[in-house]
Amino acid sequence: MSTPRQSRADRRRATEARILDSARELFAEKGFDRTTIRAVATAASVDPALVMQYFGSKRELFSRAVQAFSVLPETPDSDALVEQLLATLDFKLGGLPEGAVAMLRSMLTDPAAAEYVRDALDRQIDGVSAALSPATEYPELRAALFVTTLLGVTIGHQFLGLTALHGAPPDRIAALLRPAFKALAEPSG
Repeated sequence: MSTPRQSRADRRRATEARILDSARELFAEKGFDRTTIRAVATAASVDPALVMQYFGSKRELFSRAVQAFSVLPETPDSDALVEQLLATLDFKLGGLPEGAVAMLRSMLTDPAAAEYVRDALDRQIDGVSAALSPATEYPELRAALFVTTLLGVTIGHQFLGLTALHGAPPDRIAALLRPAFKALAEPSG
């Protein structure tokens, strides 16, 4: 039996995916500043010029590698919103995708990464704010408190390895945060 030949477009997509996978791993491990195009190329078994041909710059490669890191709530019900936000803790504490790790690790040292994170968090805040009841006072501020609380828990667990957070199961953390999140989600009197 002969193996079907891959089309040129299929080979290109496979090479691009291999480069992105290698970039995610290296950005997650070393951050933006210490990851080089040459190291990404070596890890992906391609020439550095090919990485540049596909992505144009290290910044564009980083941007593409960390693209998928935004989860917006889909429901206007405040109890459902709280549960949806708390449900993300399983994902965030169970091991983030390498692209998300790279983005978070680089946000404090690279202005472009910080801008990318800020834009992603602003989109999350907009989504959470829109999901709050129209009667809720200060919806953007409340949404920012939801998002940054989850971000802080994630950083404390994933990057700092804080003993109390690292040893606690996500459902216990969610149970302790639930009353505060419900209070934040309540429409103002």
